[in-house]
Amino acid sequence: MAEPQANASTNVSFKVDIVVIGAGQAGLSSAYHLGKLGLAVGRQFLVLDSNPTPGGAWQHRWPSLTLSTVNRVHDLPGMQFSEAVDTGDGAVKASVAVPEYFASYERRFNLPVYRPVTVKVVCDRSGRLRIETSRETFSARGIINATGTWENPVIPAYAGADLFRGRQLHSHDYRGAEEFAGKHVIVVGGGISALQHLDEISQVTGTTWVTRHAPQFREQPFTPEDGRAAVAAVEDRVRRGLVPGSVVSVTGISLTPALRAARDRGALKRLPMFSEITSDGVRWPDGSVQRADVILWATGFRSALDHLAPLQLREDNGGIVMGGRLATRVEKDPRIHLVGYGPSASTIGANRAGGAAARELASHLGLI
Repeated sequence: MAEPQANASTNVSFKVDIVVIGAGQAGLSSAYHLGKLGLAVGRQFLVLDSNPTPGGAWQHRWPSLTLSTVNRVHDLPGMQFSEAVDTGDGAVKASVAVPEYFASYERRFNLPVYRPVTVKVVCDRSGRLRIETSRETFSARGIINATGTWENPVIPAYAGADLFRGRQLHSHDYRGAEEFAGKHVIVVGGGISALQHLDEISQVTGTTWVTRHAPQFREQPFTPEDGRAAVAAVEDRVRRGLVPGSVVSVTGISLTPALRAARDRGALKRLPMFSEITSDGVRWPDGSVQRADVILWATGFRSALDHLAPLQLREDNGGIVMGGRLATRVEKDPRIHLVGYGPSASTIGANRAGGAAARELASHLGLI
């Protein structure tokens, strides 16, 4: 699309009806549906993306994450993944395949993605939403926020963290197991990413696995009913204004062949959380210690919503009361929809939520 001509050094704003913030699965789905509703590309809606190229957070995933190891990537509306990528080649890196798909998708549907531009802050100005970015300033009547979680990794605070002489990193910065060969690695976290890291690293060096709660493994794969139940549980939380819970905490973790192999070689021997970090490892409340060279925090991410802080959408408990057909509408301000948040924080959930948010917001603004 043609770049907006507003000058960031002046008070002039590029005006548009709806701005979609983020061009991952949720943002592209939302943009697709806005176009299908008949909204004019670039004039009535546009998409702002902080990444220099298509692909959303997928382009930053660790290289060892391939199509055979990643959770399923669901098709975006109107175009199958297999139309852009050879899905039969399981060795293809997800960080390559998904960006190729997203780029093809943007071209096919002429989606108005403006990049790279980082949204700094959104605030209310005379009934419109002022969107200040690293480049231009935009003025919109409504926003579909699809920033996901990748840019907001969580590392919990632990006593002694600043004393540790080894390396600490988050899943956000994990590139592969080979760099840890010959070092003892403590993997912290009970989610799918933690287990993928543990599986890979335990094949090249010694590991210790630590979690706050004992993970619940399941022998059988997930069923559609399991998925619906998990989404319903998270949706209930956000409709009540609670912080979204982890889907894994509802569904448990399916024992894949890779995880069974890791269990057989002893890598899945889980320990409870340590109480402090020392200069050369960690210590538990009973005084036992484990020396380590690396602490890998696979402790998840939080929704990247800091740019919306001036709108005061959160409750005292940190949650946001959500409404609408698929719980995408912010009840405090129906001009704001969040997709990829709560029950839509999955590829298939983001698709459905994008359609619901597009229609509800366009209707609220009188555009359809």
